[in-house]
Amino acid sequence: MRLILKAYYFLHDGVFTLFAKLDFVAPFLIRLYLAPIMLAAGLYKLQNFDATAMWLDQGLKLPYPEVMTYLVTYTELLGGFLLLLGLAVRWVSIPLMVAMLVAAFSVHWDNGWFAIAPSDPLTSTAKPLADIGIPMAQQSMENSIAVGERLDRASSILANYGHYDWLTEKGNFVILNNGIEFAATYFILLLSLLFSGGGRYLSFDYYLDRNARQYVRSKRVEEKSEPVVEVKPSSAEAPAASRDESPEPPSEELPEVAPEKQSEADSAVPNKLQEKQAGTIAVE
Repeated sequence: MRLILKAYYFLHDGVFTLFAKLDFVAPFLIRLYLAPIMLAAGLYKLQNFDATAMWLDQGLKLPYPEVMTYLVTYTELLGGFLLLLGLAVRWVSIPLMVAMLVAAFSVHWDNGWFAIAPSDPLTSTAKPLADIGIPMAQQSMENSIAVGERLDRASSILANYGHYDWLTEKGNFVILNNGIEFAATYFILLLSLLFSGGGRYLSFDYYLDRNARQYVRSKRVEEKSEPVVEVKPSSAEAPAASRDESPEPPSEELPEVAPEKQSEADSAVPNKLQEKQAGTIAVE
């Protein structure tokens, strides 16, 4: 077992250490994927501003429809532009995520998960969940059967009465389910950018952040390296208590006296005191 783990981590470290040097590619591709989607959505709302405000008012019953239209329009326009440049990616991801949540719960929630209704239950992504007995997945499978029947009927009508080959030249017909799939996918991608940022090398955030942090660090180093000059107060400005206090004289250590001479020294002390007192009286 130890040899298997050792071989695994040898291969793991050898491969993914190289990938770690390319970690900037993923956020760059996510930004390139999301930027045109947000720009297109914002431009459409800007060009159809009155219709969008009416739809928010009458269709979704949202308060302040004109204010909401301004907010969502310019959030998508500015957000798409900043994502393209890789500028303020983390900050702009937050309002875009809020816009995706509002769209998911107010517009798409009642339609389920799928944006395009699957027409074949055998290839539907809900099949594994339906097989383990999840009710919503089983309902999706039933819906797929009904969608397939309608598409077959529409195809037969167009084949008999229309130019079917021309109509399907650019792709097959589908039934738009308008579920939360796209809004949820965009939300997850924006959440990833919130954690990772715009990525290294290919975003303005990388260079601005690096230069700004170097500037801040250099200013801190300059402030710390400046000499601190201490101004000592002059004798005139010294506190009164310090002027009154006289320094104590240094203590002098007395020489050690031998025991046999201690008695003579003790007797000599009174004689010296008497001589000093006599001298003092004579001066007076």
